[in-house]
Amino acid sequence: MAMKAFTFIFFFLNLALFIVFNIFTIARYIIFPDTWSLMIHHPIQSLYIGTYPMGLSTLLNIAVGFLYQKYQFGGKGFLYAIWALWWFDVLLSVACAFELVHIMKTRHEHSLNRLTAHWLLPVVTLIVISSTGGIMAPALVKLHPGQALLTLTVSLVLVSIGVGLAMMILTMYLLRLIVHGVPQDANVMSVFIPLGPMAQGGYCILLLGQGYRQVLPLNYGDSHVLRQSNVGDIIAVISLATALVLWSLATMWMIYALRAVTEVVPRTRIPFKQTFWGLIFPNGVYANLTIQLYRTVDSPFFRVWGTIYSIATLILWTLVFLRTLSLVRNGAIFESPCLEDFDLSRATLKRQASNEIKYPPRAVSVHASSLNGSIVSDMAPLAAPTSAGIELMDC
Repeated sequence: MAMKAFTFIFFFLNLALFIVFNIFTIARYIIFPDTWSLMIHHPIQSLYIGTYPMGLSTLLNIAVGFLYQKYQFGGKGFLYAIWALWWFDVLLSVACAFELVHIMKTRHEHSLNRLTAHWLLPVVTLIVISSTGGIMAPALVKLHPGQALLTLTVSLVLVSIGVGLAMMILTMYLLRLIVHGVPQDANVMSVFIPLGPMAQGGYCILLLGQGYRQVLPLNYGDSHVLRQSNVGDIIAVISLATALVLWSLATMWMIYALRAVTEVVPRTRIPFKQTFWGLIFPNGVYANLTIQLYRTVDSPFFRVWGTIYSIATLILWTLVFLRTLSLVRNGAIFESPCLEDFDLSRATLKRQASNEIKYPPRAVSVHASSLNGSIVSDMAPLAAPTSAGIELMDC
């Protein structure tokens, strides 16, 4: 009973915060519409748009996995409402993955030494929403197996694209680390981000394999493959093997991240920043995948390691949350990097206008007789010669 109450409180608190910050964000861009263009052209902050569909996915996960399946909250209508929101979140995730990457190619300026793991944020959205599809499919299969199969298939396509793009970016990121070294100061915490797509991808594929085992074989249609009696088990085994591969890659990045932190932290005092929240998701999904592997293969190693890592992540979340409260009190949490450019631009324009008032443009007359032909020739594109001389505007 206590767990049920905690789940409901956590869900509705999360939902309330999501709605409140939605209102604040919409109001910000309505009142200050210029900030949208500044944000979307910012090479780092624009990538955080991908966190929006991921945040919505967490709400859908709790709504389906706990409220509906465990406590039968809301009934059939509630499930289909969540399914509709899942499709909406799919559209948002696809828009982030494709449009933001396009903006990165056409609007942002990049160099290898400035490449960060934040590049992964737009493409991870596809992996996260696919995981939600894997959670939703077992609930749908009891009502409509065809809808569950559609959800699983769309999720499989999206996670394939997401993991593929993530591996391409991680290849470049590893090159950046080797050529230019690990990030310095607080940016070193971003080295944990690569755990996210690998671990979440493994978790998603593991869920999809289990979902296909529930849906398949089909008892309708003419597909010889999908009507095979053991097709669901085959897909589940392939999914397990793929999840183990991705868990191994996530473990590799976790070791690299720990080595980077132990290299930088002893030599540098790192102040607490909002970016520390970037530690929670990748470490959390790595712990989640480890526990899910234990449940699948019943391995004591995954059980012990998953428990240890989950406790460590919970402690990390608590520390980051407590430190964040201080940023809320002094207002630092509401600062936006892209608005620094906005304020600077506005100040520059004001300063230029002030200088024009204090020091109006003045004309300097230079007589032609004092200039030789070469100088006059060089200045011809800048000023029009007259019979008396050349008028040069000193701005």
